[in-house]
Amino acid sequence: MDATELTLDDIIQLTLEVGEDWAVAHAERLLRLVEQISGDLPYDVEIMELAAYMHDWGAFPAYIQKDVEHAVRSRQVVEAEILSQLDLAPKQKEILLETIELHDYRDMRPTASNEALLLREADMLEFLGMIGIAREFARGPKDLETTYKRILARRRDIQGRFTVPAAQEIARLRLERMETGLQWLNEESFGIL
Repeated sequence: MDATELTLDDIIQLTLEVGEDWAVAHAERLLRLVEQISGDLPYDVEIMELAAYMHDWGAFPAYIQKDVEHAVRSRQVVEAEILSQLDLAPKQKEILLETIELHDYRDMRPTASNEALLLREADMLEFLGMIGIAREFARGPKDLETTYKRILARRRDIQGRFTVPAAQEIARLRLERMETGLQWLNEESFGIL
C-alpha cells in the first residue's frame, strides 16, 4: 500500500474487524464530547477522528500484550502497522501518536497538543455519569459488589482532573447523575454493596 491508501472509513472498518463491538460506538461518543468541550481550543479534526477510532486498539484481543498498558500498546500498533499508510504531515503523525498514547486517565504526563488533551478529557467523561456506570456493568464480572467498587475507584481517580472548562461542567453534571444512580443502586441492593 502507498502512503495515501488508508482513509478514515478504512480505519473504522479495521476497528470493527480487530476490535470489539463497543469500540466504534465509544469512538463516536468521544468525538461528540470533543466537539462539546473544545470551545476555543483549536484541534485537527482529522487527527482527532483517527485517534478516537484507534486509541483502544491495544486493548483488543488481536493486539493486547501482557504487561504493556493498552494506550502504549495502541501507539505501538498504530506506529508499526498504520502510520505509514496515512496521508499525514510529520507533525500530524507526531500529534496522532501522542493523542493515542496519552489518552488514558491513569497517565499523569502532561499533553503537548490540544488533541491529546481533548481526547483524554473526553475519555475521562466516558467513565462518569450513567454511561460510566453502564460501561462498567457491561464489562463485568457479573458481580454487583466488584463492579460497584470499580465504579467508585474510577470516579475517585478521575474526579477533579478536568482542566477544560466545558469538560469540568459536563463532569459536574455527570457526577451528580452518577451519585444519584449509585445511591439508588445501593438502596435497591439493601446496602449490601
